[in-house]
Order: sequence, then structure tokens, then C-alpha cells
Amino acid sequence: MPITHYAEQFGIVTPAFVILLMISTILGHGSGFDGICLAAERELTLAIYSVPKEAYENTLIPAFKRQWKQRTGQDIRVRSSYGASGAQARAIIGGFEADVAVLSVEGDVDQIAKAGLITHEWRNGADRGNVSASVVAFGVRKGNPKSIKTWEDLTKPGVEVLYPNPKTSGGAMWDIIAIYGAGLKLADPKQGSAETQTAALLKRIQKNVKVMDKSGRESVTTFERGVGDVIVTYENELLPRIKSGRPMELVLPAETILIENPAAIVDRHVEKHKVRDIAEAFVAFLHSEEAQRAFAEYDFRTVSARPVGGPPVKAFPQPAHLFTITELGGWDKVASLLFGPQGLWTRTVEELAKGK
Repeated sequence: MPITHYAEQFGIVTPAFVILLMISTILGHGSGFDGICLAAERELTLAIYSVPKEAYENTLIPAFKRQWKQRTGQDIRVRSSYGASGAQARAIIGGFEADVAVLSVEGDVDQIAKAGLITHEWRNGADRGNVSASVVAFGVRKGNPKSIKTWEDLTKPGVEVLYPNPKTSGGAMWDIIAIYGAGLKLADPKQGSAETQTAALLKRIQKNVKVMDKSGRESVTTFERGVGDVIVTYENELLPRIKSGRPMELVLPAETILIENPAAIVDRHVEKHKVRDIAEAFVAFLHSEEAQRAFAEYDFRTVSARPVGGPPVKAFPQPAHLFTITELGGWDKVASLLFGPQGLWTRTVEELAKGK
């Protein structure tokens, strides 16, 4: 309802009121109460998977707030929540009003879209909607006492393996997809079908899994407490720990997958909170050269194919047989094939629980 209506109703057309009306008009949001409210500090709410917490809290969010202030003159508040990717997606669907979802896997973003909360084609954005990348790698104890170099080494008797639970963790889904894709690449045509050999590899590795935590971050913490001989996880989870002197080493298997992490605006929430402009600017910022360099400083691989100026972004070793989710048939196909009710990983866990 126009503010002039209230003025006429209650007889408050005074010089002070006229000044208030002028301020509202200058702000460019009309003459309603909504325009006046926007003069207060605005707030953006983020739901982020647990692994890149330090990158966002220490660098990316502060840098974006500075950039927004320089551009608009506005101070903004950014609230951030961190947790396992799947858990974050379920929280948003269940009522957590995050304006932007930054998750581990595209399937989790798709679940939010299927719930009607994301209504735009988020993959049509820059870099196909992805803002950071990594690869699946092995973390082993200092000196690699179990001589772990390949996926097959994870099946050896006495080798205790860690990775999180794919029912809650996007990182775990990437880990298992990496095993699946590696199995296909390693299959020997003389030994039967590639699918059968891959299923056998996954089962032998799963048989050696000691603990499956809820998230990738919890899994690494468990490994740091001394549990297990090898952890299957993101490369960027291991590198900073090794740099800080933790007693572990990184092994990059020849066959591994490129991890791509998406970010998407949650349309229903940004409309409700009237922060679409901030949310769009934040997601665009994550694709910028400044943000991509920040990701690299936290040991993420960059996603932008656009040329950038200045010193080169940090180089990472290239696995001999790096593959992508697209090469395996896309996220929907692979997720159903592995994690559906009759999926390969689902059946494997059920069979092992029954002692098969």
C-alpha cells in the first residue's frame, strides 16, 4: 500500500514525513514501506557443503562484501551454513531458506530444483554452473607404509579404507563414481565384461571400508585421528594438511575423476527475501578471476576456461587417465546406476551386510 495512503489516513503529512518520502524515492524502490526497509542492512544466506569452508569464510565472503560495498555503497550481512552436501540439499527442501546453494554435486542442486525452489536453468550459467573443481585422490600415512598406489591396492587384505557415506555426502558419491570409472578403464577385455569387473572391484574395496562418516570433512578428521590406512577424498582436502606438516601423503591414482562443484541461486528464497541482485552478484563473483585464484590458493582446481591476466593460476598435476562425469553418461544416469534402490553400490553394501 502506498505510504501516502497511510499519511492521508493518519494525518501525518509533515516536513519530517516529506523528507522520509524523498529518501525512499531516492533509493529507487518506490514510495512504499518496502523501499524504506531496504535502507537497513540486507542479508544473504548461503548453504555450502563442508569441504570449502575455509575458502569461503576466510577469503571469498569477505572479498565479495568488500566488492559489493565498493560497487553499491551498501553494507551487507552474509550468513553461511556448512554441512554435508546431501544434508544441505535436504535442509533447503525441508525449509532452510538459503538464497544460494553451493554444493558438492549437481544431483543435489537438481533435487532442490525438482522441489520447485530453483526455477531457472542453472546449468546455463558460466562454466556450466560450476564454481570449483578437484580430483579424487588417496591420502596415506607418512612414508606410505602399505605401498598404496592404485585402486587395486585398496583391496589388499589388511588395508583399512575410509570414505564418507554417499547417502549424506556428495564427496562420497564422487569417490564411488571414481572407483566405478576407474574400474571401467582398468577392465581387461579378456576377463569378461567391464561392468562385471568394475562391480567386483567396488565390492572388494567396500569390503575394506572401515568407517563411513557423514561428510568428507568428518572423514578426513577420522583419518587424522589415526583410523585407517588410506582415505579416498578430494585432493584439496589433503594438500593443505600436508603443507601444514600433518603426517600424511597424497597419492594421485592414474585413473580418477574430475570433481566439479556447482553453485545456484534458490529462486523462491531470493524473491521472498528480495535479494536476487545480491545473490546473482555473489554467484557471478565466484566465477571471477579473483575468486578462481582464491580457490586455487585453497588447493581447488579452477573451472573457468576464460583467459585471465596476471601471473598464472597455480598448476596441478594431471592424472594420466582423468575422466569426467559426462564421459560416464551424465549425473542422472550414473547416480541411478550406482546409488538407486537397485544401484551397484546399494546392492554391494546390502550383500556385504548379509555376508555375501
